[in-house]
Amino acid sequence: MKARVFAWLLLAALAAPVRADDTMPPAPYAYRQLADPRAEAKAEALMETLRCLVCQSQSIADSDAPIAGDMRNQVRLRIARGEDPEEIRAWLVQRYGDYVTYAPRMTRLTWPLFAAPLGLLALAAVLLRRRFTGGRAA
Repeated sequence: MKARVFAWLLLAALAAPVRADDTMPPAPYAYRQLADPRAEAKAEALMETLRCLVCQSQSIADSDAPIAGDMRNQVRLRIARGEDPEEIRAWLVQRYGDYVTYAPRMTRLTWPLFAAPLGLLALAAVLLRRRFTGGRAA
């Protein structure tokens, strides 16, 4: 009897993620555009340059993830309030980190990412020069 109860409890625990559902309604401006066409164009241009945090290489404009909808809502609300798109980008970067933008800033933490390609190119040039000039000298 105890084994049967344990089996049912285990089955219910394993089935819980299947039953999980996003019960919160989407944010008001997640799927609705702003009334002002110029403000909406600003918002869409900014949303195209922001990365969805849970999708792989999708902008928040293209993603259907709930967090992308919340981010679209925040962008549209802040644009409607008159905030500059770069201020909104800075706020999102501060909140979610550099990963949220497709154009990361160069900081003391990210400079190796910018310097690595130049270093590899210099190393390749040195190796190629040794390869081609070393053979002729011998």
